[in-house]
Amino acid sequence: MSAKKSKSLVRPYGDTTGDGMVQVSFTLPVPHDKRAEGAAALLAAKMGIEPAMVVHAKPMGPDFTFFVVYGSVSHLVDLRDVQVVERDYPLLSPKEVNSAIKKGLRRPLVVVGACIGTDAHTVGIDAILNIKGFAGEKGLEYYSELTVVNLGAQVAVPELVEKARLHRADAVLVSQVVTQRDAHLHNTREMSAAFREAFPAERRPLLVVGGPRFDELATGELGVDRIFGKGTTPGEVASYLVSALVPVPTTRKKAS
Repeated sequence: MSAKKSKSLVRPYGDTTGDGMVQVSFTLPVPHDKRAEGAAALLAAKMGIEPAMVVHAKPMGPDFTFFVVYGSVSHLVDLRDVQVVERDYPLLSPKEVNSAIKKGLRRPLVVVGACIGTDAHTVGIDAILNIKGFAGEKGLEYYSELTVVNLGAQVAVPELVEKARLHRADAVLVSQVVTQRDAHLHNTREMSAAFREAFPAERRPLLVVGGPRFDELATGELGVDRIFGKGTTPGEVASYLVSALVPVPTTRKKAS
């Protein structure tokens, strides 16, 4: 094995390098007893954890048990096979964002945000849009050259399309926290299809979605322009909007 390949292969670390130790948690739909703990250990073994130790078991009502299992896996990960979405635009300060929009658009950049479908969890969209922001950064409402329209929770897709048209949105930001039965995926596909039907391609707002369960590589599958995962900050979103929507001003050469 070459030195380069050996450096790209990694396995979990617990007590010593390369020991493969992992800790997983899950719930089984069985009452808590010895048989339930045995079932948890057997499941862990089928997952490749060997030997598997049930280090915690707690009843969750009369018919469910929550488990924490600790043990070693033999699996390796080749870092060369990992695919992620790297930030492909510069991270700008609020002052730089405002300056770029003022020079490039010569008008405010309009952002409409919402939680769509039955999703009532506004913590994600508020963290990005509200002036209080997230992780020590001010939200998009803080930016003088951004006009922000926060529609809140449980917004129907037709209403979102209409509000985007009414406010002449440059970008539409959608947060999806509820993910049961892949609701975030269904809602996003419905939203992207509605915007493509309602707007000519050259006038369609930029479509951006975010949430903890999205795959950032799935933009093509979901029909959106960008996906942001957990931990995204307002500054990252603002910088992306500038990179995607604001033309770089050209400097006129003086005639000789």
